[in-house]
Amino acid sequence: MPLARAAAKPAASSILGSRPRLDFRRGRVLPRAFYERETEVVARAMLGTVLECETDAGIASGIIVETEAYLGEHDLACHAAVGRTPRTEHLYGPPGISYVYFIYGMYWCFNAVTRSEGLPSAVLVRALEPLDGLALMHKRRPRIRNTVDLTNGPGKLCTALGITGSMSGKSLQRRPIVIREGEPVADDQIEVTARIGITKSADWPLRWLIRGNRYVSRGKGSA
Repeated sequence: MPLARAAAKPAASSILGSRPRLDFRRGRVLPRAFYERETEVVARAMLGTVLECETDAGIASGIIVETEAYLGEHDLACHAAVGRTPRTEHLYGPPGISYVYFIYGMYWCFNAVTRSEGLPSAVLVRALEPLDGLALMHKRRPRIRNTVDLTNGPGKLCTALGITGSMSGKSLQRRPIVIREGEPVADDQIEVTARIGITKSADWPLRWLIRGNRYVSRGKGSA
């Protein structure tokens, strides 16, 4: 599969542009059927949707601007490549549940499980454009002085939203984590590239991002 070329249409550096955050559409919670499709399809469709997490501290959310697909046991970059283990159990679960794992001994990473039960695959959310709960995000990441660096990496966004391993295996149709309909992103505003920060199956074009969006992660070391 060849890598997609960038479209000629100019790209916006932000989905919101000059609009107030309150004006961005927050629709219904995505149903289980949304995730019960090929992982690549779900990864593309998740761009422009809203990832929302509610904890005792409040609600924080962001617009998904970057995703990666992990396809199963044949995908050597997918955790399922080692088979079914206590760590990967939720990858084999029903579509539309969370898979949250720990990296570098520091960060949680959030994934949405896809396809049918027993077919281990998921979409990693790599970056968000902050939407709700900015004060809460800054409280959780007190050293960050700007909005861009709050959520422009998979580990960063989990810290900002309060997503932890205790939320793994939970339905994405109810709290604490849901993904809502947002606003559609046109095909000519999307790039597809190889996944980043991995060494196996590293040339597979399974990373989707909104072209030119300043909240997209910066590549290797962007946790």
